[in-house]
Amino acid sequence: MPGVINVKNLVKQYKKSDRKAVNDISFNVEEGELFTLLGPNGAGKTTTISILTTTLAKTSGEIIIHGYNIDIDPKSVRQQIGIIFQQPSLDLNLTAEENVRFHTILYGLYPFRPSYSMMPTSYKNKINELAEILEIKDEMFKPIKTFSGGMKRKLEIIRGLMHEPRVLFLDEPTTGLDPASRKTLWTYMQQIRKEKKITIFLTTHYLDEAEEADRVCILHHGKIITIGTPRKIKQDLIENYLLVDTEDKNKLFAELHNHNLRFEDGELVKVFIHDLSVQEIIQSIQTPLTTLETHIPTIEEAYLSIVAEEDKHETGN
Repeated sequence: MPGVINVKNLVKQYKKSDRKAVNDISFNVEEGELFTLLGPNGAGKTTTISILTTTLAKTSGEIIIHGYNIDIDPKSVRQQIGIIFQQPSLDLNLTAEENVRFHTILYGLYPFRPSYSMMPTSYKNKINELAEILEIKDEMFKPIKTFSGGMKRKLEIIRGLMHEPRVLFLDEPTTGLDPASRKTLWTYMQQIRKEKKITIFLTTHYLDEAEEADRVCILHHGKIITIGTPRKIKQDLIENYLLVDTEDKNKLFAELHNHNLRFEDGELVKVFIHDLSVQEIIQSIQTPLTTLETHIPTIEEAYLSIVAEEDKHETGN
């Protein structure tokens, strides 16, 4: 089976539920890929990522991560992956550095040492590098209970990267971060992804983050609705168009009809591009224009279109 993550016919049905939370989904994720899972609340995103990270048992299906079957060798799977969950999982009674140190000891990266000063230089260099990048270096020896939500999120990111995982699972990783911290984090993520070929599996509700993905998988009611590059998904679902205006709309409408250009009237006139280039359409319009805007579709538009269509199909309306 190709890929670093291989999922085949994955099903999860919770007890006392008449609906499958994950309903027979299959996909592969390639080495070094940024793969993003999107979907509304209840779509099955968190269930899927919990199963892939061995924290939740599946009902059926097969999952191979970096060559290891999660049913046969879950320990080896856990050694290959880093996890940053949506819900915090820090010990509030410890300092930030102690949280990270005990995590690396549990992963078998370093033998137990009762204090930071006794840890190897490689540990100190790594934790200092990550803490500086995420701008909490001065807080690493303070107790977690004094941290804000955003600082706790940064610490979890540091902890998840300490053992340099081959696959990094990020479940809403930038929730609680300010825009500057989000940008800094993603700059670093993209850097290590390219340098070390780390595979990143992301769930997010910030749809602008999905624009940077190599591929996007959209889940709805536990099923894969579509999967592909952001560009392909947008092309399949959202038409490109120009927004124009003029003081003589009747003349413009007649001209658009003559050129067989489909359009919709509104506050601005929407002219659909189809197979023509923007330049070809502009050159074909002789009516003087007072407004000319090019609409560039976003993954958010495609996502909302898919969800709306699926909801319409579900209700039969």
